[in-house]
Amino acid sequence: MSDDNYGLPAVSLGPVSMPLLGFGTWQISDDDVTAAVGTALETGYRHLDTATGYGNEAGIGRALAAAGLAREDVFVTTKLPPDHGGRERQTIEESLTKLGLDHVDLWLVHWPPGGEAAPEVWQEVVRAQQDGLVTSVGVSNYSLAQIDEITAAVGVAPAVNQIKWGPLLYDVAEVDGLRERGVVLEGYSPLKATDLDDPVLGGIAAEHGVTPAQVVIAWHVAHGFVVIPKSSRPERIIANAEAVRVPLTVEQVEAVDGLARG
Repeated sequence: MSDDNYGLPAVSLGPVSMPLLGFGTWQISDDDVTAAVGTALETGYRHLDTATGYGNEAGIGRALAAAGLAREDVFVTTKLPPDHGGRERQTIEESLTKLGLDHVDLWLVHWPPGGEAAPEVWQEVVRAQQDGLVTSVGVSNYSLAQIDEITAAVGVAPAVNQIKWGPLLYDVAEVDGLRERGVVLEGYSPLKATDLDDPVLGGIAAEHGVTPAQVVIAWHVAHGFVVIPKSSRPERIIANAEAVRVPLTVEQVEAVDGLARG
């Protein structure tokens, strides 16, 4: 196991801290994910992101078991498919069995069910939290209005909203809206949502002796956004982690902000 530990920096979700760097596993098959997650954990990642819909929870469970890390040292997220309303408890119990865990740190509603806020689904997600199956609860791909609707209906705000995010998608109104509601912004597909050939990124990368992809990840961390880059290639898994420690200046962060297409 590497001496590096990327559990920090982190953001508090109340009962648990969520590392700003996570390892994304979307589109990594169950057969391949065990090795990829094993490499990530060896590298020092301490935050894993999966979903029922990814079909790879069992493979991640095998990697967790093989790593032998203390449960409290790894933050694990999974997600409820939007069409599993009415099967919330069954779904999280199946996820826990596959992952080999007695709880996950964060459970998200993966998309608004049927495009709607679905407070009845959110109520069941909160109930799973109250029963100790999950530590924190949140949503993914929800609008601010939908977050307000489920919060008003159930009395519990989501801890996190996981959305597609990157410099091109940077939106101050979204950032401020989530912050005002006490909701952590977590970005997925950070590299796919970016033009890595942009000369602004290239110039900043050259100044630090890193790649444009590493600048994008460092930009997320500089803002306090959670970021979950995905790769199954060991060299990229390592490079993505090292990006957390790239010290962007205020001026460089603002230059990346300026790439937003609004």
